[in-house]
Amino acid sequence: MMSNSTGNNGEDPNLGQRPPQQPYQPAAPTPVAAAPLTETEDRQWASFAHLGGIIGPLPSLIIWLVFKDRGRFTAQEGKEALNFQITIAILYVIGSILPFVGALIIFAAWVVAIIFSILGFLKAKDGQAYRYPFALRLIK
Repeated sequence: MMSNSTGNNGEDPNLGQRPPQQPYQPAAPTPVAAAPLTETEDRQWASFAHLGGIIGPLPSLIIWLVFKDRGRFTAQEGKEALNFQITIAILYVIGSILPFVGALIIFAAWVVAIIFSILGFLKAKDGQAYRYPFALRLIK
């Protein structure tokens, strides 16, 4: 009788068994430094921070958070736009609480937000700082 290295009945004893697996270890993330904005990009994002106020505070918040460390003008104008949009949001809340004049407050705040956001956009796209005539300066 011949000796078979596959076992007693001719089958491989390791058949169906998986080799031992090493636990998954993700590669360490490589830190990527964000490149500073060019002057044109800085003005562009600063102006978009103002223009985004037409639809609410979220665009201003996102632009400010993403680009504040990459462009001085975007940091300044994004913060200004965000402070104004927070003020408008507070007016919306007040308007929704008051029973009779609430609709008038909400409508007036909406119109003011559109007008001042467009004015801020026009100034910022030309590289001029824009300061809203009224805004709570909550973000310093």
